[in-house]
Order: sequence, then structure tokens, then C-alpha cells
Amino acid sequence: MEGISNTSRQEIMLENGLPNVSSILTLQGFNLPPQSVVPAFLFASLNYMIILFCNLVLLLTILLNKSLHQPMYLLLLSLPINDIIGSTGLFPQVINELLLDSRRIPYNACVTQAFFIHIYGVGSVFILTAMAYDRYVAICCPLQYGTIMTHAHVMRIITLMWLSNFAVIGVLFFLLLRLPRCRSEMPHSYCDNPSLLRLTCADTTINNFYGLALLAVTQVVTLGIIFCTYIQILVACFRSKRADTKSKALQTCATHLIVFLLLECLGLFTIISYRIPNLSAQTRRFIGVSTMIFPPTVNPIIYGLKTKEIKDKTLTFFCSKIPPG
Repeated sequence: MEGISNTSRQEIMLENGLPNVSSILTLQGFNLPPQSVVPAFLFASLNYMIILFCNLVLLLTILLNKSLHQPMYLLLLSLPINDIIGSTGLFPQVINELLLDSRRIPYNACVTQAFFIHIYGVGSVFILTAMAYDRYVAICCPLQYGTIMTHAHVMRIITLMWLSNFAVIGVLFFLLLRLPRCRSEMPHSYCDNPSLLRLTCADTTINNFYGLALLAVTQVVTLGIIFCTYIQILVACFRSKRADTKSKALQTCATHLIVFLLLECLGLFTIISYRIPNLSAQTRRFIGVSTMIFPPTVNPIIYGLKTKEIKDKTLTFFCSKIPPG
């Protein structure tokens, strides 16, 4: 075997079913010019800190104030948790790449990153759908709201939401990990299921079918629920004779709708970018990263500023920490 070249040795191992594939993957970098690396690093670091700070403030504001332990805010509690999961799945790797100019990542770390990024994506849609249902009951069935949205019922919704999320994404990655891998060059600047699937050297028909079915069912169900609930909410608002009730309901729903449309548009652009072969790599990377940057940054700001109860509690907390002059 000493006289056999490395290429021949790899061919022999492949013939024996033992592919000589590195456990270290190489990502497609952002290919920034040298003068842009430091600003990009500072932007990514600052953005990650803002996301953590804003979402933790929203999370702690709801947790520490018993007056906010109501169905609407208990469901909202899942949103900052999900945003922290998604941003933590992406930003440390991006910051490390910019700081050390390293595009290498262990395969296990790549799969872990991809798993939590997909948990974030599906979880965001599930959470916003549950919140739309809560607003529907509150506005269209106000007299029955306390009877329907009991603490036990809210806990069941939250549990079902998270278990369903982990179940469908768990199956997605089970189907991925069963396939043999014969490549180590990632086609993307961070890890996700489509990119990892391109590293395999086996038939991916089942994976593609499950991924498309998951996308179709998730979109049809969540969009159907949100569309129906908002139609009912709009009808109830226009029938209401109380101007203050109508204004508050529309403001709450508008906030929710802005967050949902932002997530859907960015997610849709990301999915479409994988289906356009002529799209430049830089554009595809920008679209993908935008999905992970803008919603986690905007969500706590929108809900913190637009939801009076949360804004008041947050301002009261920070004002109490400032010593009198």
C-alpha cells in the first residue's frame, strides 16, 4: 500500500463503501473585500447583542410581571425564545468566520446549526399562527374568551406548538443523516438542510418530497388559519360600535400582521433563491442571512413599542433602576 497514491487510496475506499470524507466542512465565505471585514464584524456583533438584549428584555418583562401572565402574553413569550434560538444558531458562526477568516466548521456543528435554524423558521410560523388564533377568540368571542383561553388550554397550545416543531424538523434531519456523505464543500455561507443535502451521494427523492410536503402543508395550514381569523377579526371590528375597541383591535392585529408578512416575505425569497440557478451567490447569501437578522431584531421592538402593557412595564422597570438626580 505504500506505493499507492492518495487518489488511488480514496478510490479503493470508495469501492469498499468507506468514503474518505473529511469531518470538517468548508463553507462558502462572504467574499468581502479586506476593508469591509471589520465593519461587517462590528455590524454582526452589534446586531447579535441588540437581538439578545431586546428579546431578553421582552422575555423578562413578561416573566417578572404577573399582570402579563395572560394568554396573549404567554403565547408571545415563545417568540423571543424562538428568536434567540435562531440568532444564536447563526451569529456565533458568522462572527467567528469574520474574526478569524475561517470557513471551516465540523460536520456535527454544521448539522446542529442547521437544525436550530430550521427550528427557528418553522417555530416562527407556528407561534404567529397561535397568536392569531388568540386574537380571533379575544375579538370575535370576547364573552367566551376567559372560558376558552384558560391557562390549561394555553399550555396545551404552547406544548403542541413546540412538540410539533421539533417533531417535523427531527424527521427532516433523520432523513438527512441516514444518507452517506461524499463531499465536504458547502454551497452556502452557513448550514441548512438544502446545503447539507448537496453533500450526499445517494438518492434524495424522499428528502425532497418530505421537504416540499412539509413546506406546502405548513404554509397552507398556517396561512389558512391566519387568513380566516383576520377576515373574521376585520368583520367583527367594522361591526363594533365602540371606536376605542375597534382602534385597539386593529392596532394589535396590524402589529401581528406586519411581523408575519415580514417573516413570510423573507422566508419566501430564501426558498425561491434556491430554485434560481442563475442567482448570484452573494445575493443568495444576503437573502438567507436577512431572514435570520431582521425578524429577531424587529419583533421585540414592534411588540415592545406597539403593545401598551409591555411598553409601560418595561419603562417602569428601567426608570426604577435610574437613581433620582
